[in-house]
Amino acid sequence: MMTTTKTINRLIDEKSPYLLQHAHNPVDWYPWGEEAFDRARAENKPVFLSIGYSTCHWCHVMEAESFEDKAVAALMNDAFVAIKVDREERPDLDNIYMDVAMRMNGSGGWPLNVLLTPDQKPFFAATYIPKENRFGMMGLIALTERVRDLWRDTPDNLLQIADKITAAVRLANAPEEGETPESGSALDADALQLAYDRLYVRFDPERGGFGDAPKFPTPHHFTFLLRYWARTGDPEALDMVETTLRAMRRGGIYDHVGFGFHRYATDAEWLVPHFEKMLYDQAMLAIAYTETYVATGKPEYAQTAREILDYVLRDMRAPGGGFYSAQDADSEGVEGKFYLWSEAELRQALSRSDADFVMSTYNATPEGNFSEEAGGQCLGTNILHLSPPFGQDKEPWSVSPRWEPIRQALFAAREKRIHPHKDDKILTDWNGLMIVALAKAAQALDEPDYANAARDASEFVLSTLTDENGRLLHRYRDGEAAIQGTVEDYAFLTWGLIELYQATFETRYLELALHLQDQLVTHFWDDAEGGFFMTPDDGETLLTRPKVIYDGAIPSGNSVAMLNLLQLARMTGRMDYENRAELLSKAFAGDVLRVPAGYTQLMVALDLAVGPSFEVVIVGQPGAEDTEAMLAALRGVGEQRGAREQRGVKEQRGAGEQRRTYVPNKVVLLRPPGDGAPIAHLAEFTQPYGQLDGKATAYVCRDRQCQLPATDVETMMALLET
Repeated sequence: MMTTTKTINRLIDEKSPYLLQHAHNPVDWYPWGEEAFDRARAENKPVFLSIGYSTCHWCHVMEAESFEDKAVAALMNDAFVAIKVDREERPDLDNIYMDVAMRMNGSGGWPLNVLLTPDQKPFFAATYIPKENRFGMMGLIALTERVRDLWRDTPDNLLQIADKITAAVRLANAPEEGETPESGSALDADALQLAYDRLYVRFDPERGGFGDAPKFPTPHHFTFLLRYWARTGDPEALDMVETTLRAMRRGGIYDHVGFGFHRYATDAEWLVPHFEKMLYDQAMLAIAYTETYVATGKPEYAQTAREILDYVLRDMRAPGGGFYSAQDADSEGVEGKFYLWSEAELRQALSRSDADFVMSTYNATPEGNFSEEAGGQCLGTNILHLSPPFGQDKEPWSVSPRWEPIRQALFAAREKRIHPHKDDKILTDWNGLMIVALAKAAQALDEPDYANAARDASEFVLSTLTDENGRLLHRYRDGEAAIQGTVEDYAFLTWGLIELYQATFETRYLELALHLQDQLVTHFWDDAEGGFFMTPDDGETLLTRPKVIYDGAIPSGNSVAMLNLLQLARMTGRMDYENRAELLSKAFAGDVLRVPAGYTQLMVALDLAVGPSFEVVIVGQPGAEDTEAMLAALRGVGEQRGAREQRGVKEQRGAGEQRRTYVPNKVVLLRPPGDGAPIAHLAEFTQPYGQLDGKATAYVCRDRQCQLPATDVETMMALLET
């Protein structure tokens, strides 16, 4: 009997699920490192750098089509030294070479394939490359043969291209002559108006979202628009948020059976998703739905936030409390197969009347409503979704009393299917975002379990993803924590700890946030121009040291860091933090003002900086009824809303729905009465604060002007009116 030896390359010793997916390719892949570049120099070969991630559909396609093909692999192995990089493990490399692709081609995406000289200088960049020439696209075989011949016969031409591209990239990241952090102008309220105006022009009033297909959720657009609405009372700002959140929740981008959002919609109607699910999308969307619930009081937004978090806690939580990164779009080699339903499958799982209900309510048809992307062929399967008319007179959530037992039956049937691959690495930055989401939901939805989950995640990261010097590491998987932390790791985790403090009032979380913020300043701050570099001062020397402010699918580390600096300044009285936030604003002002709608997380921070903003210190016994009543009012939880409505208090409304309880630009401290309260050591200005008449007492300051202390909820909330 013949036996075959399975190919193994150097990726077999890596921890990244994406790299391990390629460990048995006949391509002689290397991980990023000196070994690969030493070989490239020794053999005088260019480097084929391929960057992707484990849940990337077109990465899978290119692997199956080319990297698993022995003939293609032999050609690549002869012409190149091949390196595979997981973009989620090495966001610094991804940022550098995506910038190259954007400069060379005007667009980018994944898989990202870049050809480098042995000294890491790029001379070619592309995304998906077919195996053979196709519709004017050069195939991988032809490209490899062409570059092999050019490198052999006329290498100077390629080296000149590489030098020009490298010079352009480095120039873009170099400080301008004579420019210092202090010399520029800081952003102001005009930038908020510009960002809003640009979003307004791009808004799709019928279907929600911004622009045409494909449509991405971009949750920080919504948190900015909520703040703009709270600032101005402009009903259009709130309408943009609600129209989009409703449309997404109705659409196929939402998993109606198992909860959670898919990555993005390939169409303008939010119907056909790219089926992967990313942890960061769940975190940011949970934040957006939670804040919209606080702003409007509409329970459907709270329900959606709960469902997102239910999905994450059920399917994405690791045994130690951290959270996994993503779920694939594909199962059994077919994109979306796990999530799609034929009529026969619905009728097999449900009674006749329930199946009829699903077919009519969730728009399933006998012929199917889903067409596969490559060929456009309808395969008789359906994406469950609700029709737009539900968003007018009747919200889609009103079908839930009948829907919930049906959903559970469909979920049970779906659980028997082969599940999509799960990327089970744990990333510090994405876990930081999930801690933010859980802590915010714990406050707004009055859910202690969410706070406990946020605690567990923070404990996991802080105990597992730190090195011997207490510095953050980026990735954990299979017992190994590795890779120096980036600006996003520090900024997102700091944000999470700030929110976790305000959810639990456990002082150690604020103390840890301050510690991480100080580390970020020490190792990442740009003394020449201001702002934070992506990598630390003692990190690996790369083509350039990027500094990012653009808020893409994930907010930038600088945008979140500015928010953190401002909040920590207000919470502790450390004005050096606020001064640094202003320097950060000046550092990026020119870029931001050119395309302000591309920086909406930064606009969230700027909205806090411009004000009005509030600092609230509650002096009271933790758990006492009067203390909890004040905290509930500040958080806008249901009991206080009900009490206000019963008293007939007229609330300010925007588009018929604004609530006074939505005060996003505030920080809240809890100081137990008496001497020696731990919070007084971190926030010394609270040292003299005490209770009046033995009651819980609120000290409210607005825009650095302090008001007389209040001992009842109504007086306290009146001080927060804008």
